[in-house]
Amino acid sequence: MKQCQSFQCPVEATLQLIGGKYKSLILWHLIGKTLRFNELGKLIKSATPKMLTQQLRELENDGLINRVVYPVVPPKTEYSLTPFGESIIPVLEAMCNWGNSYLEGTATCVNSCSSI
Repeated sequence: MKQCQSFQCPVEATLQLIGGKYKSLILWHLIGKTLRFNELGKLIKSATPKMLTQQLRELENDGLINRVVYPVVPPKTEYSLTPFGESIIPVLEAMCNWGNSYLEGTATCVNSCSSI
């Protein structure tokens, strides 16, 4: 059960939900898709399995993602955005656009968010 939390401002509340090291990336990759744990791991190479599991659990507990476990061998678990999780898509798109603008002024080579 969620406990009542006190926040200084709405930005703090937002960062509490999506501010983990890989949370925004997980949410980004789940836009319009259902992915398995290993698929997310391949997309977010820098995340260890332990950290990815922790971030997924927090997102699930906060109601941003669905986790469905299928009773098969080997175990199959799929993740997708909840309707509440889908409400954060405009924020993630704005972050992508801002990041693209920022990176245009640097020598950093990255893949565009639009290709994800």
